[in-house]
Amino acid sequence: MAVTQKSGQTQMDVLIVAVPETAGSALYGMVDVLKAAGSVWETLTRQGEGKSLFTVRIAAPIKKAFVCGHGIPVRPDCVIADEPEAQIVILPELWLGPDEDIRDRYPTLMDWLRRAYKQGAFLYSACSGAVMLAATGLLDGCSATSHWAYQDLFRKRYPNVQFHPEPNLVIADPEGRIVTAGGTTSWHDLAIHIIARHANPGEALRIAKVYLLKWHGEGQLPYAPLSRVSPHADSVVRECQRQLDRRYRESNVIQDIVGKARIPERTLKRRFKAATGITFIEYVQNLRIEEAKRLLETTGMNTEEIGPAVGYEDHSFFHRLFKRLTGLTPAGYRRMFQPILNAGGTV
Repeated sequence: MAVTQKSGQTQMDVLIVAVPETAGSALYGMVDVLKAAGSVWETLTRQGEGKSLFTVRIAAPIKKAFVCGHGIPVRPDCVIADEPEAQIVILPELWLGPDEDIRDRYPTLMDWLRRAYKQGAFLYSACSGAVMLAATGLLDGCSATSHWAYQDLFRKRYPNVQFHPEPNLVIADPEGRIVTAGGTTSWHDLAIHIIARHANPGEALRIAKVYLLKWHGEGQLPYAPLSRVSPHADSVVRECQRQLDRRYRESNVIQDIVGKARIPERTLKRRFKAATGITFIEYVQNLRIEEAKRLLETTGMNTEEIGPAVGYEDHSFFHRLFKRLTGLTPAGYRRMFQPILNAGGTV
């Protein structure tokens, strides 16, 4: 059950965790939005002063000032070793490589997060903040999301976490006290969720209007590249990938490559799946739809022309596959992304 503001209740205590890897935009954006909840709308619309709904502090492993991602200064309000208490704890985005291991980096912080949850706190993570949350073990056996770029990291380092790269917000535990959010600006969605849940939905709507925050109901699928490099040591599979990367538009490319291989078909397919994480068919589909996305972004080609251009003569099949892999129709994808390439022109 959510802890919400009641009439006459004092402000809810929020701690936002900051470490040197923290992204400053996510840290200070969340601080600003939560501090403004309850007052900024009233100020801008001349309805009085309003009242802040959250008390927000920055908690860090050290008390002295430091710099976080991109050299942005951080001055903590409290230090983790002092066991600060709050009803809500937020882990913002971290600047981490897709193979970076932080499991042993902040043991005191990890212990504190586990105790905070045990004592009833709500834990929220934005983007790669979920990697830190996973390192505590609190996500084991639970559903979670993070930035799409970290799905391989979760698969390899946190196999007990049921990772879902598609949604932008996932409630992890049965009590609903752990919530993970997806991409880099998922802190927008997380802030809206926190305000709606712990204050009231009307205030969340007002904050969204003030800050022009968008609820990413489409999830992360439209933003995630389908064709990504997965390093591995299987030279046979790498050669298959090189051929597929060049010939993915051909109708019988998989049969041709498998037929010319010097190992049994079942063995090759098993090795391909083990090395890349996906099947031959999925690999080709990803390449074709990724090219279709590029054409939708950069050209004026009719959507019915794009299917054949990437290897699909059946327009209805192409349309269904595109929607399944991106979460949008081809036309919807073009409406979302093509204007960005034209953003430097006249308005």
